[in-house]
Amino acid sequence: MKHFIVACALALPLIAHAGGVDRLKAFVADAKTAEADFTQTVTDKQGRVTQQASGRMAFARPGKFRWDYNKPYEQVIVGDGAKLWLYDADLEQVTVKPLGDVIAGTPAALLAGDNAIEKYFSLKDAGKADGLEWLDATPKNKDTSFERIRMGFKGDTLVRMELFDFFGQRTTLTLSRFARNPAIAPTHFTFTPPKGADIIGE
Repeated sequence: MKHFIVACALALPLIAHAGGVDRLKAFVADAKTAEADFTQTVTDKQGRVTQQASGRMAFARPGKFRWDYNKPYEQVIVGDGAKLWLYDADLEQVTVKPLGDVIAGTPAALLAGDNAIEKYFSLKDAGKADGLEWLDATPKNKDTSFERIRMGFKGDTLVRMELFDFFGQRTTLTLSRFARNPAIAPTHFTFTPPKGADIIGE
């Protein structure tokens, strides 16, 4: 028993000081499904806010995800494991394309991809800031829209993502009401184009 207590005591500093990369790997290993509210803020390279939006996101690993934007506009993005669907309610337009490598190097790959994260990203601990443990993820696929993605964890919970594109813009996603491994119906990750909507793509 004494040896067990000593072993636990020795392990505590490792857990307490786990870096952002370790947090992400533990998150991916443990969270097979998740749901959260999100707010999204886009700033330009001068730091001016150019866009704000909010909604609800969910994923089921591997390859299934859904982002429902409800403010200031209605938009739905669904990855059903085979295809990517983007629906813009204002335009009554649906864009569909093969999922394939579309999500490689994107936040969807970090959240809903398989466990081989380092196949698509170079990961690096980025220290602590704002009470969060951070990591930098740089896409290995140079065709992606993002130059770098930062992820901030509070304990084992993902709280924030910051996406930096090649034009100097930063998109900040803040997650709240995060639910780990909830039961999500498979139909949540399917999409049927609304009647009358224009369909672009396949």
